[in-house]
Amino acid sequence: MRDQVREKVAGEICLSEEPGKTIRKWREQFSISQQELSRHLGVSPSVISDYEAGRRKSPGIATIRKIVDAFLDIDEKTGGGILKQYSLAAKTESIISIKEFAHEVLADELVDRISGENLTPAISLDKHIHGYTVIDSIRAITTLSSFDYLKIYGWSSQRALVFTGVKFGRSPMIAIRAHPLKPAIVVYQKPEQVDELAIRLAELEGLPLIRTDLPAGDLVEILNSLG
Repeated sequence: MRDQVREKVAGEICLSEEPGKTIRKWREQFSISQQELSRHLGVSPSVISDYEAGRRKSPGIATIRKIVDAFLDIDEKTGGGILKQYSLAAKTESIISIKEFAHEVLADELVDRISGENLTPAISLDKHIHGYTVIDSIRAITTLSSFDYLKIYGWSSQRALVFTGVKFGRSPMIAIRAHPLKPAIVVYQKPEQVDELAIRLAELEGLPLIRTDLPAGDLVEILNSLG
């Protein structure tokens, strides 16, 4: 499992047009500070900062491998949370599409690209999104166990949860409110009508609730093109 995660993260950084931003994305995903990473690598924190900000020449493959190994070493020392998430990230019948972005996407950009309507305008869209999951809400309600629920969060909860097949939107928000893990943003795809209770629950959780009327196929295609 470690080797699979190592190759995925290293490959993403190497292939990224902005490797510094991708290093930062993964460092934040592993919940590691620049200081902690620099101590593990035996370099100054300014070296990490310069790589992430693009002020220093992009690291070579050997350096990227050391950085990724540092992510995994630190993760294992603190309980292996990311490695465990990876093992849980297999698709279920209720997951239509799931992806981690190569680099973070701003929530307001995502909402704009999917022609979304913000149903909670008082809640800021100034958030970084690390990925998305498109979920068949009917199947999720009828098939997801509490253990399976973790799978919709992939590698990071800092993601957009997109629900299809929504009638009033109560059930998805009740499920989100009841679980300790929270997404960064919630999207309803072509809901029949969004109930005031769903909006109220989103406001209580501080979660932007977005409506889009795009067809599911078009929505997945747009989301897949981001990041």
